[in-house]
Amino acid sequence: MTFSTRILLPATIVAAAVTFPLFAQSNAIKGIDALREWNLVVLGNLESSSEVEGRTFVGGNLTGNSSNYATRATSSPNGQPGLTVVGNVTGSHKNLNNGAGAAIGGNVSSGFNLNGPNQTVKVGGTISNTNVNQNSVIANLDASNPAFGLGLQQNKAELKSSLGSLSFDMGTSAANSQLSVQGNRGTFNAQPNGEGLAVFNITAADLDRIGEIQFNLNGADTAIVNVSGRSINLNDNFLGGTNNLGERVIWNFPEAEDLKLTTAWGGSVLAPLADAETRSPVQGSAVFGNLKQYGAMQIGTFKGGYTTPPASGPSTGGSSSGGGSGGGAVPVPEPGMVGLFGLGVAGLILWRRRRSKRGGDV
Repeated sequence: MTFSTRILLPATIVAAAVTFPLFAQSNAIKGIDALREWNLVVLGNLESSSEVEGRTFVGGNLTGNSSNYATRATSSPNGQPGLTVVGNVTGSHKNLNNGAGAAIGGNVSSGFNLNGPNQTVKVGGTISNTNVNQNSVIANLDASNPAFGLGLQQNKAELKSSLGSLSFDMGTSAANSQLSVQGNRGTFNAQPNGEGLAVFNITAADLDRIGEIQFNLNGADTAIVNVSGRSINLNDNFLGGTNNLGERVIWNFPEAEDLKLTTAWGGSVLAPLADAETRSPVQGSAVFGNLKQYGAMQIGTFKGGYTTPPASGPSTGGSSSGGGSGGGAVPVPEPGMVGLFGLGVAGLILWRRRRSKRGGDV
């Protein structure tokens, strides 16, 4: 009995250190796959009084007036709910639609309106101001299942790291297509390579000197527009409308720290470092650091076959379409894994010391 009791504590801790992170990362969606999965990814905080037609991931807190989620969402092939928030949900009521459900790491004080088919809402803390009716609402999960909150934190860390790497990798790609400017009009004439990839490299000043955009994909599977500059204004009009450009076009802003969008935008937006404000709709996937949202995020999420190309040397490349690490990246344990593993090791050392003091009996 003495043997069993003394070895149980460190063995259990080590098992938790190994099991929890693996559980948390088992369904991790990273890099380019995140643009296929979510209509909107905000790595920090989202303040919204608008709408997201598809699925939403928020790495921090969700605040603001009443806002709508998953108004046109279909079921996720990866089992993701319509709304994921790692932190707290505050402010006015949030509307969850189409039976999409939610996973919330913190507390929900705003309350949810659960519309459409029955939904499942999982909450790490407490939830109030919500009429459950026939829906399934499970609260206080942090107490009964610590892996729930840890899993959300791990997913956030994976997204932040991989989307930052993806934006950097795209930004270092050589251009094979050119922007031509005539008067107030800028024409993006894609010249895709053998893999169907077209790359444009422009500056924020290039966008500032035009007011109209014409985009010719010319059969490109994926078109990447890399825009350099720390301060970005997206205020151009798209000739012929946005035309589902978000399914094939990614506007990449690897340096942007401040981004303001005031016109309807055609194409997915990748700005993982930016504090952004949107006043008009974006048709496509969108990634921001933090966001004040007043314009809708519309379905037309990215569908291209782009994968991060392998590099000749060490790289922090983003995920490939298969969910693996691209560009020769070396995986680094996330803080949650390191902490739990360290706890297990500490417990094991403590057990060994106690055994030594008692004469090494077993």
